[in-house]
Order: sequence, then C-alpha cells, then structure tokens
Amino acid sequence: MQALTNRVKQVSRKPLSFWERIYLPAILKGMFITFSHIFKKRPTINYPEKTRPFSPVFRGLHILNRDEEGRENCTACGLCAVACPAEAITMEAAERKAGEENLYREEKYAAKYEINMLRCIFCGLCEEACPKDAIYLSETFAPADYQRKQFIYNKNELLIPHPINEPEAFKKAQGGRVKRETV
Repeated sequence: MQALTNRVKQVSRKPLSFWERIYLPAILKGMFITFSHIFKKRPTINYPEKTRPFSPVFRGLHILNRDEEGRENCTACGLCAVACPAEAITMEAAERKAGEENLYREEKYAAKYEINMLRCIFCGLCEEACPKDAIYLSETFAPADYQRKQFIYNKNELLIPHPINEPEAFKKAQGGRVKRETV
C-alpha cells in the first residue's frame, strides 16, 4: 500500500527487554515527575480572595464614557456598530432637546444603545472606530449567568457613573485606563 504523505514512520516491533516488560522503571519515572510537582509553586489562584493581574491590553466589558462634566460622549454616529464584525452593537439616534445640554455633548445622542455580549468577540474594533472616545473595553470580565437576556446590556448598564455625583465609582470604572489624546 502506498502512503499519501512522506511523513510515514516505520514502527519497530522488536521484543521488549526484561525491564520494559515489568514496567518498573516507567512507573518510577512517572512517580518522580508527580512528586517533583509537590515542591513547585502552584499555578492556581484562589479567585474570590485573590485576583491575578491582568495584561495592560486586556479587553473586558464595554463601558460608555462621559466627559469631566458628566455629559455622554456618544454621538450615535454608528461607527462602532459598523466596525463590529459580530454585529453585537445596535443603536438608535435622537436629537438633543433644549435644556439637555448638561446631559449630552453634541446635538445628536444615542437614545438606545445595546451590546449583545453573547455575540461580542472582544476584538476592540468598536473602541478603535469611535472618534469621540465614547466606548472602551474595561478591565472587568463578563460575569456568568443562566439566562440569555442577562447578557444584553443596555445604555443604562453600560454608562460609566457620573464623575461629579459619584467620583469614587467613576475612578473605579475607569480603572488604570489612560485617556486618549484627541487631535
């Protein structure tokens, strides 16, 4: 029979020696490897008590950003939704009314903003596409749940806390993130 590839190796069928037949050296070698792991540092971390440091480029849950005055940065341009390869982001735009200048920076804002975290692949393209630095991926990872509807985050769940009313929660939500310079 001819082989399909040239990677075929001929298997040796020579008879086993006495030591190979009793398997004692192989068992002792395996025991030595097992016992050597007892004295090594354990790679497991007891999660609720201790947390491991994340990489500086870790991409976690999405957050909708605000400026220093507490106004929403999102202008509902839709670039994040277009850039998302998984089509996880949906939004609806609305016009700012008179008296809402303290809520939204621009004339247009996102009246509805949803991210389906079951579809999201945490690629970060939405963050890169946003011209207003309105969305970024935080240092928080997605929690587990039993119901699918719990993974569809709306605007209220994504919006960062107000920097004036809740300064501690605002700083915590920003984490170690460095603000991007706008040119």
